[in-house]
Amino acid sequence: MKKIILTVAVFTIGFVNAQEVKYGAKAGLNFANLTGDVEDASMKIGFNVGGFAEIKVSDKFSVQPELLYSTQGAKSEESFEGETIESEWNLSYLNIPIMAKYYVSEKFSLEAGPQIGFLLGSKVKVESIEVDFKDNTESIDFGLNIGSAYDFTENLFAGLRYNIGLSNVAKTESGDDTKINNSVISLSLGYRF
Repeated sequence: MKKIILTVAVFTIGFVNAQEVKYGAKAGLNFANLTGDVEDASMKIGFNVGGFAEIKVSDKFSVQPELLYSTQGAKSEESFEGETIESEWNLSYLNIPIMAKYYVSEKFSLEAGPQIGFLLGSKVKVESIEVDFKDNTESIDFGLNIGSAYDFTENLFAGLRYNIGLSNVAKTESGDDTKINNSVISLSLGYRF
């Protein structure tokens, strides 16, 4: 087993060293919502920030692993005895997407890839009262990203991405079939060094 791991590590390092690698940072806005068994959920604005490495495989194709801090969740309004009650579910993740990028032209690329998210915080705020909700939220979230990017210069680019949550983020007890998924549109600016 150790020989297999060592062989894979040596092969991976050799592959990365043989390719052109550019590192960078990116930040942007998230337009997040929750889908599934949620009523009257509406979009919540959050943000994402982090770094990436773009590994050129060919002129048209690259692989881009990223490490992003991301704030997500949803808002809702409900009427109760003639009053409107506002609530907000605030989720924060350390997301690791691995994007396959295809350059349609020199400056425009399409991208898709899986993402794993590690829950850092989960809070529910109703009016002015905020409650820690981490024990009721799954600690890992899987998703699929699709998007595009446009290079303004060799270093500066903008990206648009949609994350489709594939796993249930609501921690449920036996017999409870509640399903809640993340849904996030991200608009970001990035810089390659």
